[in-house]
Amino acid sequence: MKFTDGHWLLRDGVKAFHPAEAYRITSDSDSLTVLAPVRRIERKGDATMGPVVTVRCSSPVPDVIAVEITHLEGVRPRGPEIELHSPETPAVDVSVDDRAAVLTSGSLSVRFTRGDAWRMDFLADGRVLTGSGAKAMAVIEADGHPYVREQLDLGVGQHVYGLGERFGPLVRNGQSVDIWNADGGTSSEQAYKNVPFYLTDAGYGVFVHHSGKVSYEVASEATSRVQFSVAGQSLRYFVVHGPTPKDILRRYTALTGRPARLPAWSYGLWLSTSFVTDYDEGTVSSFIDGMAERNIPLSVFHFDCFWMREYQWCDFAWDERAFPDPPGMLKRLKDRGLKICLWINPYISQHSPLFAEGRENGYLLRRPNGDVWQWDLWQPGLAIVDFTNPAACSWFAEKLDALLDMGVDCFKTDFGERIPLDVVYFDGSDPERMHNHYAHLYNQVVFDLLERRRGRGEAVLFARAASAGTQSFPVHWSGDGEATFEGMAQSLRGGLSLGLSGFGYWSHDIGGFIGLPDAAVFKRWIAFGLLSSHSRLHGGGSYRVPWAFDEESVDVLRDFSRLKMRLMPYLGRIAEEAHTEGLPMMRPMILEFPDDPSCAYLDTQYMLGDSLLVAPVFSADGHVRYYVPEGRWTSLLSGQSITGPRWVDEQHGFDSLPLLVRPGTVLPTGAVEDRPDYDHAAGVVLRVYSLPETTRVKTRIVAPGGELSAAFTVERAGGRLHVTADRPIADWAVLLVGESVPSSIEGATPEHVAEGVLLRALPNALTITVDG
Repeated sequence: MKFTDGHWLLRDGVKAFHPAEAYRITSDSDSLTVLAPVRRIERKGDATMGPVVTVRCSSPVPDVIAVEITHLEGVRPRGPEIELHSPETPAVDVSVDDRAAVLTSGSLSVRFTRGDAWRMDFLADGRVLTGSGAKAMAVIEADGHPYVREQLDLGVGQHVYGLGERFGPLVRNGQSVDIWNADGGTSSEQAYKNVPFYLTDAGYGVFVHHSGKVSYEVASEATSRVQFSVAGQSLRYFVVHGPTPKDILRRYTALTGRPARLPAWSYGLWLSTSFVTDYDEGTVSSFIDGMAERNIPLSVFHFDCFWMREYQWCDFAWDERAFPDPPGMLKRLKDRGLKICLWINPYISQHSPLFAEGRENGYLLRRPNGDVWQWDLWQPGLAIVDFTNPAACSWFAEKLDALLDMGVDCFKTDFGERIPLDVVYFDGSDPERMHNHYAHLYNQVVFDLLERRRGRGEAVLFARAASAGTQSFPVHWSGDGEATFEGMAQSLRGGLSLGLSGFGYWSHDIGGFIGLPDAAVFKRWIAFGLLSSHSRLHGGGSYRVPWAFDEESVDVLRDFSRLKMRLMPYLGRIAEEAHTEGLPMMRPMILEFPDDPSCAYLDTQYMLGDSLLVAPVFSADGHVRYYVPEGRWTSLLSGQSITGPRWVDEQHGFDSLPLLVRPGTVLPTGAVEDRPDYDHAAGVVLRVYSLPETTRVKTRIVAPGGELSAAFTVERAGGRLHVTADRPIADWAVLLVGESVPSSIEGATPEHVAEGVLLRALPNALTITVDG
């Protein structure tokens, strides 16, 4: 929200009051409180005039400092609040003297300068990261409504990222962003997943602890500052120190929650019936048969909207006209090794048998006059479940529980963004604060049920709406994208932005959702989709089976699906990093290469984990331009090497794309290519890429469920390569990519392959002389 009219003036109807000095400072063992009048106190009579701003600083965890700005303190608390996790009590140092007051947590400090001018700075290791100076912090009256605003300095060449899933340019500088969930598709400034957290490449991030609308002006209204404001009398935010972007994400997700561990089967290919298509058991069987006949591995089958009868969404009852025997059908599908997902949403049509039940028991949102809140958008006469009512949560979960008994494995939790303000919640929550947070409660109810029934590590959603903390209930997908190359790029930008907002897993509709993609778009999107965290074929009004496009689509889907299955030993490890560290599986280049200025703006390529560079092709003719950071990189698909840093122009057929292995990588690839849930260590091949002298790399193979399945150490020194396994493993091998035949090998017989030298039948240890 903009308050100013240029640098000097305020907009009509706006009054702003800024702290003028740190007048009175009080402290205790774990906090610092500053009384900041909005005018200099020259004489006692000046203290009779207001306003006065109170600024209190504390620390919930090391290297994170909380700042609470308050004008009037008599306002009734308004919930809900975003849940915070504080696993430890940090040792905080507080010092106050005539020149400054300082609170330090870990290596991060906040310093208030005492004297003639207001100044609050955040420092790490003696360096100022950012700060709030003259006319930055403010209490504001705009058109008769109170707001609190903060502006933090942004230095020259510094970039801002995050604020949830945003489909425009990855760098937020110059943008105005409102944290307000909306169902606007991927081609607009609106977003399904809004998160009041931004990350910078200047060593810190900032999280506004507010569940409602937060308005950001990122180097826009004030071009050298990041501004954020909320309605009301107080504003609380956290400054999160890094120093690296990865460190910032680790600390932010430790505070707000980390993604749950997901089952291995969820990383396989999901096939959907699509959104509003006609289908029955025969249609479903024909899709599954077609995939099997074409040797395309399939893990999950998803039933979208019309598994239920029209006008009755959601009643959680199968449409008996199309599915006369749901338990029998589900058993037949599961006997083929498939998991089952069902589409749901939190809306109850008045034509659903559940509407009267929800109305009579108070399970639905109501208007202030007591009427059930209803409208005709999306479903005629729909109502919305009130997830602040524990009984409503149990009621909703019971309906899903019956489906789990039938054989369903997971749910697509669609919608949850268009949550009205003219409602009354069971627990008295403020509607404005609940608008974004509703998605969190909705997904939590479903995810908690799946964990209770399936166990931790087996629960998985396919969710669209989210807010801060909802990363704990994965997976999330990008929503309604256009079936074009532009739509494909929009989806990628949204996913990368979401990853920098604390979400570890992410997916999208392969081929796009809105409209029918042509075969070229579909095939290019397949490669991108199978090199994403999770992969789903889904569309709006048309089926997304590959043979509906052309035969080459079948080949492309088969090849990239099988490639992803072979990559599971590597994907399992980076998925575990998402769960334990809060690092996204799909990473913007800036996350892996924060010191390379060429990576700051890159949003059409990404790192899949720390070792694989992926540059999707956004053209029918196969032309792609992408950036390669420093070092000798190797194409995983062709074996050709590319030395960076430089920009590369290439042409790729539909069966290819730039997929480069980072130099110094030991990439484990699996022996199974028709399913993701296998023993990732048995038969594993360690692909060694450009390992420099005096290098030691430890490669971990993480089994489904997070247990360490195997660990290998690869060390190169003195012209010799030594490889050891932590335990006996069946049929593992080492592939020296791009290497000539070693001069001596102890423990294996070399086999020449196209990419280099393959060493099979290994014992627990292997020594190779590679030089001289």
